[in-house]
Amino acid sequence: MSNEKQVLVKLEDVRISFKRGTVERVVIEHLNLNIYRGEILGLVGESGSGKTTIGRSIIRVVPISGGKIFYNGEVISGKIPKERARNLKTKVQMIFQDPSASLNERANVDYIVSEGLRAFHLYKDEAERLAKVTDIMRKVGLSPEYLKRYPHEFSGGQRQRIGIARSMVMEPEMIIADEPISALDVSIRAQVLNLVKKFQLERNMTVLFIAHDLSVVKYISDRIAVIYNGQLVELADAERLFEAPCHPYTKSLLSAVPIPDPLMEKKKKIITYNIAEHGYTPADPAVLYEVEPEHFVRADQRELVAYRAVCEKAAHKGGK
Repeated sequence: MSNEKQVLVKLEDVRISFKRGTVERVVIEHLNLNIYRGEILGLVGESGSGKTTIGRSIIRVVPISGGKIFYNGEVISGKIPKERARNLKTKVQMIFQDPSASLNERANVDYIVSEGLRAFHLYKDEAERLAKVTDIMRKVGLSPEYLKRYPHEFSGGQRQRIGIARSMVMEPEMIIADEPISALDVSIRAQVLNLVKKFQLERNMTVLFIAHDLSVVKYISDRIAVIYNGQLVELADAERLFEAPCHPYTKSLLSAVPIPDPLMEKKKKIITYNIAEHGYTPADPAVLYEVEPEHFVRADQRELVAYRAVCEKAAHKGGK
């Protein structure tokens, strides 16, 4: 990958599995991924593909069973010094999928938003704490008058703004947004997306944006990583992924994106992905190859030739 960009998070041959008795279920296998400082990386895949697990492994909620995860060049997986683990909690914050389930119904908004500030003593006195909370409430588009209210008094979109305020008040370097709009009405999804994008630009934050909707991810992301069954199958610049999709699973996801034109939507063909169509063999296994600069695809040698041809064809049509 590019040497000009600074890698903030590096996942190196990461393996994540869960055990029930003697049975082990592998969720993520041989994952290698760099997340650059200041970028929005979209992580896309169907339900159960391991997207959320990857995000939670970065914040150490889910332990990894193999490989290493680095943050700013320091190992943050496995047993690490308490001070490093504590520091990571202030640097990386999460925006959860369900704003109803992620907010404490018994606590008022003031307590919820300032919970992290209190836990890590990130203020000098009560006046500074209140000033920080009031300021972040205004920035997410909510009145400071709401601070004494409780989550059940708000709509889904307002609750998600409270969740965003809780994360942003910590002034993190990185945000992991775990499908932050999937539980919201269509009419307010764009508002929440714009809010995340606004904070990212203002603070040069790094965002890992997890979703299953490619059209949403294209709108907000700089690069897109496509995950299938715990493996990275394609990684490219957001525009490039739409111009020259290579992997059949990526094409399948793209075919499911709704088209605004009703006639075109009616005529379009949905592509169904079947992993058996690859025909991989032990002699020629699937590996992540760079088919063109900054565009990676999982393929065997036979597919690699075909995928490179796809990229060359797209380049002749006016692509990169």
